[in-house]
Amino acid sequence: MREFAADPPVEERLGEALRRTHATLAVAESCTGGLIGSLLTDVPGASDYFDRSLVAYSYDSKRTVLAVSREALDEHGAVSGAVATEMARGARDTADATWGLATTGVAGPGGGTEDKPVGTVYVGVAYAGEWGTGDSYARATRYEFDGTRRQIKERIARRALSDLLEAVES
Repeated sequence: MREFAADPPVEERLGEALRRTHATLAVAESCTGGLIGSLLTDVPGASDYFDRSLVAYSYDSKRTVLAVSREALDEHGAVSGAVATEMARGARDTADATWGLATTGVAGPGGGTEDKPVGTVYVGVAYAGEWGTGDSYARATRYEFDGTRRQIKERIARRALSDLLEAVES
């Protein structure tokens, strides 16, 4: 279950990278239900870089809290790259943070479809470059994980932290 385990764990390495680059982070979680925020706050001194984690589980909360467009939800569904990208942007921009991180997926055991089986997740990462540089971006990556609901949620959370660490270090 701990395929992303390392010494030190990813949440500590990410915290060091954010601190080193004087960056801040806001998270928008759907299927992980606050687990990413919990992992981040397990690290002493996380308040140096971690601003907030918003759990936006329903369609309405994605729209009202993160400004995810009705069009993205209607056209692609909540579990989609388009929605994960908008969630990451919304977290980044509402917190005025350097980085936004988002998860939306199907943790199971039900709710999966042929196109989006249980274990499907999209991880969104958004970066705020300096104004006028054109360096800002947002992207989403699709993953599929096996396991129980709890295992899938942990795998998603750690994959999201690893994706962000890769982006911060690049």
